[in-house]
Amino acid sequence: MNERRALGLGLSAVLLWSTVATAFKLTLAEFTPIQMLTVASIVSALALMIICAATGKLKQLPRTFLSNPWYYLLLGVINPLAYYIILFKAYDLLPASQAQAINYSWAITLTLMAAVFLGQKIRKQDWVACTFSYLGVIVIATKGDVLGLNFDSPLGVGLALLSTLLWAGYWILNAKNKADPVVGVLLGFLVAIPFAIGLTLYEGASFSHITNKGWLAVTYVGLFEMGVTFVLWLSALKATQNTARISNLIFASPFISLMLLASIIGEEIHPATLFGLVLIITGLVIQQIKIGKKDRVQNDHSNAHNS
Repeated sequence: MNERRALGLGLSAVLLWSTVATAFKLTLAEFTPIQMLTVASIVSALALMIICAATGKLKQLPRTFLSNPWYYLLLGVINPLAYYIILFKAYDLLPASQAQAINYSWAITLTLMAAVFLGQKIRKQDWVACTFSYLGVIVIATKGDVLGLNFDSPLGVGLALLSTLLWAGYWILNAKNKADPVVGVLLGFLVAIPFAIGLTLYEGASFSHITNKGWLAVTYVGLFEMGVTFVLWLSALKATQNTARISNLIFASPFISLMLLASIIGEEIHPATLFGLVLIITGLVIQQIKIGKKDRVQNDHSNAHNS
């Protein structure tokens, strides 16, 4: 019964994450990336506070933060603040199909950064995985003109890659965090919101032109990209005896996402994007082969996101 529940929770998380690239584009049609971050973070924090209240974890918040305030301040500045501003800006500059596929290479970035910062050994298959995945990124970014290296938006591609560094860095900093993961994520939002509001005021962009559709889209992003879905995914990993099976569900997400982008907002999916994404996923699958116990723990953590 538990396995069926885990599968249901995992599939729900993957399907919700598959919709966010479309929701990003709909939201960015009306909000600036900083406005979007601010509103979505507030929605997300409220949703996570309700979840923490319902599960009796709310009282852990002050104690957890005060146990290491500078650490949680740093985590909150990295994610959600810097990560999402940079990711949303990448989505603003690139077709969503490209931004989402490039962002998907973050799991490979994590392997390289774990070697540098945690002293973890890079296996031969990790190098093969890196080659496949970053070749996929180049194919997507150049729309297949790999030798010409003509990028539609070099800044957009650079920001999408930078977002993978920030997300991987966040998980490396989080690796030794013993606090409840939902409490930790909520603290990140509570730390980031004052900074986000300050940046919104500094930017001076108006909210007066936002339509009901825009408010609905940004609320959806706050709930299902940044908040509730993370809890569903963690619950799926906790409920299962077969972590690999649940973790592998994530590979379906970018392909479902491309279908939704094409059908809902009519975005043209370039054949090179599909080919590049297949290369990235091939790299990720190679990376998972014959995974050791130590690696599996890292993957349980790292698979907690894919946007």
